[in-house]
Amino acid sequence: MSTLLQANERNEFKNSARRKIREEGNFPAVVYGNKVDSKSIYLNSAEFIKTIRESGRNGVLTLQVNSEKYSVMLHDIQTDPLKNEIVHADFQVIDMSKDIEATVNVVLVGEAAGTKEGGVLQQSLHEVTVKGLPKDIPSEIQIDVTNLGVNDTITLEEATVAKNIEITHNLTDTVASILPPRQEEDINSGEQQDSADEDDVSEKNKEE
Repeated sequence: MSTLLQANERNEFKNSARRKIREEGNFPAVVYGNKVDSKSIYLNSAEFIKTIRESGRNGVLTLQVNSEKYSVMLHDIQTDPLKNEIVHADFQVIDMSKDIEATVNVVLVGEAAGTKEGGVLQQSLHEVTVKGLPKDIPSEIQIDVTNLGVNDTITLEEATVAKNIEITHNLTDTVASILPPRQEEDINSGEQQDSADEDDVSEKNKEE
């Protein structure tokens, strides 16, 4: 059973109307898809945040707009980090019997062996796309990096997902790697040396 999220239809689109919506603790959004005409709405920010924390980023929600109810998933969300508030959100109406594509976070789990030797764990892939029925879309994909040593890399092929879920991202992409100890210091030293050499050449040209 999906979580019910209340919304109201939005009929005024002036800046003053949007400002009033935010002043009252709400934010503007839009709902569309699956033979449903695009509809402008607004929701309570606190209720939305609470719901998403409970259901997950890719959870199926029941969005009620006036007397209508829609099975939806959160497709996109825009936030203002300076004001720490939600600016806008897109909800996609879905058919529970058909596969959809969704973006899922990649989460590294375990303590990499290489970090115990002074190496630096670097995550280069944070999100991937997956395909499956709405009810089966995971909230995240976990990848165990426990056995990752210095100079080792791990690719998306190592990810474990349910049989009814397909990762549509390139499976050969590197998810994480362990940089050797002091590599960053060596790079900085090289940059400083290059800069010093350029200064020497510049001074020499001035003397000539």
